[in-house]
Amino acid sequence: MDDRTKGEALLADVSGRYLRLKDEIGRVIIGQNEVIEELLISLVCKGHCLLVGVPGLAKTLLVRSLARLLDLKFGRIQFTPDLMPSDITGTDILQEDAGTGRKCFEFVHGPLFANIILADEINRTPPKTQSALLEAMQEKTVTACGKTMYLDEPFVVFATQNPIEHEGTYPLPEAQLDRFFLNVLIDYPAYDEERKILEATTSAPPPELKPIFSRQDIAGMQELVLSVPVPGHVFEYVLRIVHTLRPKSPLAIEYVRQYVEWGPGPRAGQTLILAAKAYALLNGDPAAGCDGVKRCVYSALRHRVIPNYNATGEGVDVESILKNVLLHVKEPEYDRR
Repeated sequence: MDDRTKGEALLADVSGRYLRLKDEIGRVIIGQNEVIEELLISLVCKGHCLLVGVPGLAKTLLVRSLARLLDLKFGRIQFTPDLMPSDITGTDILQEDAGTGRKCFEFVHGPLFANIILADEINRTPPKTQSALLEAMQEKTVTACGKTMYLDEPFVVFATQNPIEHEGTYPLPEAQLDRFFLNVLIDYPAYDEERKILEATTSAPPPELKPIFSRQDIAGMQELVLSVPVPGHVFEYVLRIVHTLRPKSPLAIEYVRQYVEWGPGPRAGQTLILAAKAYALLNGDPAAGCDGVKRCVYSALRHRVIPNYNATGEGVDVESILKNVLLHVKEPEYDRR
Protein backbone atom coordinates (compact mmCIF):
# COMPACT_ATOMS: atom_id res chain seq x y z
CA MET A 1 0.00 0.00 0.00
CA ASP A 2 1.57 3.31 -1.11
CA ASP A 3 1.52 6.54 0.91
CA ARG A 4 -1.41 7.97 -1.06
CA THR A 5 -3.55 4.89 -0.46
CA LYS A 6 -2.63 4.91 3.24
CA GLY A 7 -3.57 8.58 3.48
CA GLU A 8 -6.95 7.98 1.83
CA ALA A 9 -7.64 5.05 4.15
CA LEU A 10 -6.73 7.16 7.19
CA LEU A 11 -9.00 9.99 6.05
CA ALA A 12 -11.85 7.55 5.51
CA ASP A 13 -11.33 6.04 8.97
CA VAL A 14 -11.32 9.46 10.71
CA SER A 15 -14.37 10.78 8.83
CA GLY A 16 -16.23 7.47 9.35
CA ARG A 17 -15.67 7.49 13.08
CA TYR A 18 -16.57 11.18 13.20
CA LEU A 19 -19.96 10.32 11.65
CA ARG A 20 -20.39 7.57 14.26
CA LEU A 21 -19.53 10.07 17.00
CA LYS A 22 -22.19 12.50 15.76
CA ASP A 23 -24.75 9.71 15.64
CA GLU A 24 -23.82 8.53 19.13
CA ILE A 25 -23.88 11.99 20.72
CA GLY A 26 -27.21 12.57 18.95
CA ARG A 27 -28.69 9.96 21.29
CA VAL A 28 -28.10 12.39 24.17
CA ILE A 29 -27.91 15.84 22.56
CA ILE A 30 -30.68 16.68 20.10
CA GLY A 31 -29.67 19.28 17.53
CA GLN A 32 -26.55 21.42 18.06
CA ASN A 33 -24.76 19.62 15.20
CA GLU A 34 -22.78 22.71 14.24
CA VAL A 35 -21.70 23.27 17.84
CA ILE A 36 -20.51 19.66 18.14
CA GLU A 37 -18.48 20.06 14.95
CA GLU A 38 -16.87 23.28 16.19
CA LEU A 39 -15.92 21.65 19.51
CA LEU A 40 -14.24 18.80 17.62
CA ILE A 41 -12.44 21.27 15.35
CA SER A 42 -11.09 23.11 18.40
CA LEU A 43 -9.96 19.87 20.00
CA VAL A 44 -8.19 18.61 16.86
CA CYS A 45 -6.40 21.97 16.54
CA LYS A 46 -5.38 21.97 20.24
CA GLY A 47 -7.46 25.10 20.66
CA HIS A 48 -9.74 26.25 23.46
CA CYS A 49 -13.34 27.23 22.95
CA LEU A 50 -15.60 29.89 24.47
CA LEU A 51 -19.26 28.84 24.57
CA VAL A 52 -21.80 31.66 24.86
CA GLY A 53 -25.41 30.78 25.62
CA VAL A 54 -28.17 31.23 28.15
CA PRO A 55 -28.56 28.64 30.95
CA GLY A 56 -30.35 25.40 30.23
CA LEU A 57 -29.03 24.68 26.72
CA ALA A 58 -27.17 21.49 27.77
CA LYS A 59 -23.65 22.95 27.56
CA THR A 60 -22.42 20.82 30.48
CA LEU A 61 -24.07 17.67 29.15
CA LEU A 62 -22.64 18.30 25.70
CA VAL A 63 -19.04 18.67 26.90
CA ARG A 64 -19.34 15.77 29.35
CA SER A 65 -20.76 13.51 26.62
CA LEU A 66 -17.99 14.53 24.23
CA ALA A 67 -15.34 13.64 26.82
CA ARG A 68 -17.00 10.25 27.30
CA LEU A 69 -17.02 9.51 23.56
CA LEU A 70 -13.35 10.48 23.31
CA ASP A 71 -12.41 8.46 26.41
CA LEU A 72 -10.86 11.54 28.03
CA LYS A 73 -10.86 12.65 31.67
CA PHE A 74 -13.47 15.34 32.28
CA GLY A 75 -13.25 18.13 34.84
CA ARG A 76 -15.84 20.79 35.62
CA ILE A 77 -15.13 24.05 37.44
CA GLN A 78 -17.97 26.31 38.54
CA PHE A 79 -16.49 29.81 38.61
CA THR A 80 -17.70 32.07 41.41
CA PRO A 81 -16.57 35.46 42.77
CA ASP A 82 -14.82 33.84 45.75
CA LEU A 83 -12.92 31.20 43.74
CA MET A 84 -9.16 31.36 44.33
CA PRO A 85 -6.40 30.24 41.92
CA SER A 86 -5.44 27.39 44.28
CA ASP A 87 -9.02 26.10 44.05
CA ILE A 88 -8.47 25.20 40.40
CA THR A 89 -4.73 24.47 40.29
CA GLY A 90 -4.41 22.57 43.57
CA THR A 91 -2.41 23.23 46.72
CA ASP A 92 -0.08 21.69 49.29
CA ILE A 93 -1.86 19.86 52.12
CA LEU A 94 -0.16 18.89 55.38
CA GLN A 95 -0.27 15.10 55.66
CA GLU A 96 0.84 12.75 58.43
CA ASP A 97 2.48 9.40 57.65
CA ALA A 98 0.50 6.75 59.53
CA GLY A 99 3.58 4.56 59.99
CA THR A 100 6.22 7.05 61.10
CA GLY A 101 4.09 9.88 62.40
CA ARG A 102 6.15 12.33 60.34
CA LYS A 103 4.32 15.27 58.80
CA CYS A 104 5.01 16.59 55.32
CA PHE A 105 3.32 18.63 52.64
CA GLU A 106 1.74 16.79 49.74
CA PHE A 107 0.42 18.49 46.60
CA VAL A 108 -3.24 17.73 45.90
CA HIS A 109 -4.14 18.25 42.25
CA GLY A 110 -6.97 20.62 41.42
CA PRO A 111 -9.66 20.09 38.78
CA LEU A 112 -7.40 21.55 36.06
CA PHE A 113 -5.58 18.22 35.94
CA ALA A 114 -7.92 16.65 33.39
CA ASN A 115 -8.09 16.43 29.60
CA ILE A 116 -11.31 18.29 28.89
CA ILE A 117 -12.21 21.13 31.27
CA LEU A 118 -15.59 22.82 31.42
CA ALA A 119 -14.95 26.25 32.90
CA ASP A 120 -18.51 27.25 33.75
CA GLU A 121 -19.23 31.02 33.72
CA ILE A 122 -15.61 32.08 33.47
CA ASN A 123 -16.62 35.76 33.66
CA ARG A 124 -17.96 35.30 37.22
CA THR A 125 -14.53 34.94 38.82
CA PRO A 126 -11.93 37.67 39.50
CA PRO A 127 -9.02 38.32 37.09
CA LYS A 128 -6.49 36.56 39.33
CA THR A 129 -8.28 33.25 38.99
CA GLN A 130 -8.98 33.85 35.31
CA SER A 131 -5.23 34.37 34.82
CA ALA A 132 -4.44 31.03 36.47
CA LEU A 133 -6.75 29.32 34.00
CA LEU A 134 -5.36 31.25 31.04
CA GLU A 135 -1.80 30.29 32.01
CA ALA A 136 -2.81 26.65 31.89
CA MET A 137 -4.51 27.20 28.53
CA GLN A 138 -1.50 28.91 26.96
CA GLU A 139 1.45 27.12 28.53
CA LYS A 140 -0.16 23.71 29.31
CA THR A 141 1.40 24.06 32.77
CA VAL A 142 0.24 24.88 36.29
CA THR A 143 2.35 26.90 38.72
CA ALA A 144 1.44 26.33 42.37
CA CYS A 145 3.40 26.49 45.61
CA GLY A 146 6.53 27.49 43.72
CA LYS A 147 6.40 24.42 41.45
CA THR A 148 5.60 24.17 37.75
CA MET A 149 3.76 21.04 36.66
CA TYR A 150 2.88 19.95 33.13
CA LEU A 151 -0.68 19.03 32.24
CA ASP A 152 -1.48 15.79 30.44
CA GLU A 153 -2.20 16.00 26.72
CA PRO A 154 -4.66 16.46 25.22
CA PHE A 155 -5.72 19.46 27.29
CA VAL A 156 -8.62 21.60 26.10
CA VAL A 157 -10.75 24.16 27.94
CA PHE A 158 -14.37 24.78 27.00
CA ALA A 159 -15.34 27.94 28.89
CA THR A 160 -18.91 29.22 29.11
CA GLN A 161 -20.35 32.70 29.48
CA ASN A 162 -23.90 33.74 30.26
CA PRO A 163 -24.81 36.63 27.89
CA ILE A 164 -27.82 37.95 29.82
CA GLU A 165 -26.49 38.70 33.32
CA HIS A 166 -23.74 41.29 33.77
CA GLU A 167 -23.95 42.17 37.46
CA GLY A 168 -21.04 40.80 39.45
CA THR A 169 -19.10 39.72 36.38
CA TYR A 170 -15.48 40.24 35.37
CA PRO A 171 -15.47 40.40 31.55
CA LEU A 172 -12.42 38.94 29.85
CA PRO A 173 -10.17 41.59 28.26
CA GLU A 174 -9.79 41.45 24.48
CA ALA A 175 -6.21 40.15 24.77
CA GLN A 176 -7.45 37.20 26.81
CA LEU A 177 -10.44 36.58 24.54
CA ASP A 178 -7.98 36.27 21.66
CA ARG A 179 -6.51 33.19 23.38
CA PHE A 180 -9.68 31.25 22.60
CA PHE A 181 -9.51 29.42 19.31
CA LEU A 182 -13.25 29.70 18.64
CA ASN A 183 -16.13 31.66 20.15
CA VAL A 184 -19.24 29.53 19.68
CA LEU A 185 -22.79 30.82 20.14
CA ILE A 186 -25.30 28.24 21.40
CA ASP A 187 -28.84 29.21 20.47
CA TYR A 188 -32.24 27.89 21.48
CA PRO A 189 -33.31 24.64 19.78
CA ALA A 190 -35.78 24.72 16.92
CA TYR A 191 -39.43 23.95 17.63
CA ASP A 192 -39.28 20.32 16.40
CA GLU A 193 -35.94 19.72 18.13
CA GLU A 194 -37.29 20.99 21.42
CA ARG A 195 -40.26 18.64 21.15
CA LYS A 196 -37.84 15.71 20.75
CA ILE A 197 -35.86 16.98 23.77
CA LEU A 198 -39.00 17.07 25.91
CA GLU A 199 -40.02 13.58 24.84
CA ALA A 200 -36.54 12.06 25.31
CA THR A 201 -35.65 13.62 28.66
CA THR A 202 -38.95 13.00 30.46
CA SER A 203 -39.53 9.35 29.60
CA ALA A 204 -36.28 7.42 30.17
CA PRO A 205 -32.79 7.79 31.67
CA PRO A 206 -30.07 8.97 29.27
CA PRO A 207 -28.36 6.21 27.28
CA GLU A 208 -24.85 5.01 28.15
CA LEU A 209 -22.24 6.28 25.70
CA LYS A 210 -19.30 4.17 24.60
CA PRO A 211 -15.96 5.69 23.48
CA ILE A 212 -15.39 5.97 19.74
CA PHE A 213 -11.98 7.69 19.75
CA SER A 214 -9.14 7.00 22.18
CA ARG A 215 -6.60 9.40 23.64
CA GLN A 216 -4.05 8.06 21.15
CA ASP A 217 -6.49 8.68 18.29
CA ILE A 218 -6.91 12.31 19.34
CA ALA A 219 -3.13 12.79 19.61
CA GLY A 220 -2.71 11.29 16.14
CA MET A 221 -5.38 13.59 14.68
CA GLN A 222 -3.74 16.61 16.29
CA GLU A 223 -0.52 15.72 14.48
CA LEU A 224 -2.23 14.74 11.25
CA VAL A 225 -4.14 18.02 10.92
CA LEU A 226 -0.86 19.91 10.48
CA SER A 227 -0.05 17.88 7.35
CA VAL A 228 -3.37 18.61 5.60
CA PRO A 229 -2.41 20.62 2.49
CA VAL A 230 -3.74 24.14 1.94
CA PRO A 231 -4.02 25.43 -1.65
CA GLY A 232 -2.77 28.94 -2.36
CA HIS A 233 -6.22 30.36 -3.06
CA VAL A 234 -7.34 29.39 0.49
CA PHE A 235 -4.46 31.36 2.02
CA GLU A 236 -5.44 34.26 -0.25
CA TYR A 237 -9.07 34.07 0.84
CA VAL A 238 -8.14 34.13 4.54
CA LEU A 239 -5.77 37.05 4.07
CA ARG A 240 -8.39 39.08 2.20
CA ILE A 241 -10.97 38.51 4.94
CA VAL A 242 -8.59 39.44 7.77
CA HIS A 243 -7.19 42.52 6.03
CA THR A 244 -10.64 43.73 4.97
CA LEU A 245 -11.64 43.72 8.66
CA ARG A 246 -8.79 46.07 9.66
CA PRO A 247 -9.98 49.69 9.39
CA LYS A 248 -6.51 51.03 8.54
CA SER A 249 -5.79 48.44 5.87
CA PRO A 250 -5.86 49.45 2.18
CA LEU A 251 -8.31 46.55 1.64
CA ALA A 252 -10.78 47.79 4.29
CA ILE A 253 -14.25 48.59 3.00
CA GLU A 254 -16.10 51.73 4.06
CA TYR A 255 -18.42 49.74 6.36
CA VAL A 256 -15.41 48.51 8.33
CA ARG A 257 -13.81 51.97 8.53
CA GLN A 258 -17.10 53.33 9.84
CA TYR A 259 -17.83 50.71 12.50
CA VAL A 260 -14.65 48.85 13.51
CA GLU A 261 -12.19 50.11 16.15
CA TRP A 262 -9.73 47.23 15.93
CA GLY A 263 -9.59 44.37 13.47
CA PRO A 264 -8.27 40.83 13.95
CA GLY A 265 -4.54 40.12 14.30
CA PRO A 266 -2.41 37.37 12.75
CA ARG A 267 -3.79 34.77 15.20
CA ALA A 268 -7.14 35.10 13.44
CA GLY A 269 -5.63 34.00 10.13
CA GLN A 270 -3.84 31.11 11.82
CA THR A 271 -7.13 30.03 13.39
CA LEU A 272 -9.00 30.10 10.08
CA ILE A 273 -6.34 28.05 8.29
CA LEU A 274 -6.14 25.44 11.07
CA ALA A 275 -9.93 25.28 11.34
CA ALA A 276 -10.21 24.71 7.57
CA LYS A 277 -7.65 21.91 7.87
CA ALA A 278 -9.54 20.26 10.74
CA TYR A 279 -12.84 20.63 8.87
CA ALA A 280 -11.31 18.85 5.88
CA LEU A 281 -9.87 16.08 8.07
CA LEU A 282 -13.15 15.39 9.87
CA ASN A 283 -15.13 15.37 6.63
CA GLY A 284 -12.73 13.18 4.65
CA ASP A 285 -11.46 15.88 2.27
CA PRO A 286 -7.84 15.55 1.07
CA ALA A 287 -7.12 19.30 1.34
CA ALA A 288 -8.43 22.39 3.09
CA GLY A 289 -10.87 24.52 1.14
CA CYS A 290 -12.69 27.82 1.30
CA ASP A 291 -15.80 25.99 2.48
CA GLY A 292 -13.96 25.14 5.71
CA VAL A 293 -12.99 28.79 6.13
CA LYS A 294 -16.61 29.90 5.65
CA ARG A 295 -17.79 27.23 8.07
CA CYS A 296 -15.72 28.64 10.95
CA VAL A 297 -15.33 32.30 10.07
CA TYR A 298 -17.94 33.63 12.52
CA SER A 299 -16.71 31.54 15.45
CA ALA A 300 -13.08 32.38 14.69
CA LEU A 301 -13.56 36.15 14.32
CA ARG A 302 -16.52 37.33 16.39
CA HIS A 303 -14.30 37.78 19.49
CA ARG A 304 -11.42 39.29 17.53
CA VAL A 305 -13.26 42.25 15.97
CA ILE A 306 -13.91 45.25 18.22
CA PRO A 307 -16.72 47.60 17.10
CA ASN A 308 -16.31 51.34 17.75
CA TYR A 309 -18.66 53.89 19.34
CA ASN A 310 -20.48 54.46 16.05
CA ALA A 311 -21.42 50.79 15.92
CA THR A 312 -22.57 50.80 19.54
CA GLY A 313 -24.68 53.93 19.02
CA GLU A 314 -26.28 52.67 15.83
CA GLY A 315 -26.86 49.11 17.00
CA VAL A 316 -24.38 47.51 14.60
CA ASP A 317 -23.00 44.29 16.08
CA VAL A 318 -20.04 42.08 15.16
CA GLU A 319 -22.24 39.60 13.32
CA SER A 320 -23.42 42.36 10.95
CA ILE A 321 -19.84 43.50 10.34
CA LEU A 322 -18.69 39.97 9.52
CA LYS A 323 -21.69 39.38 7.25
CA ASN A 324 -20.94 42.53 5.25
CA VAL A 325 -17.28 41.63 4.88
CA LEU A 326 -18.06 38.09 3.71
CA LEU A 327 -20.47 39.47 1.11
CA HIS A 328 -17.71 41.79 -0.13
CA VAL A 329 -14.77 39.36 -0.15
CA LYS A 330 -15.22 36.91 -3.00
CA GLU A 331 -13.69 33.45 -2.97
CA PRO A 332 -10.53 33.48 -5.16
CA GLU A 333 -10.45 31.23 -8.19
CA TYR A 334 -8.58 27.97 -7.80
CA ASP A 335 -5.44 27.94 -9.93
CA ARG A 336 -5.07 24.32 -11.14
CA ARG A 337 -1.61 24.85 -12.62
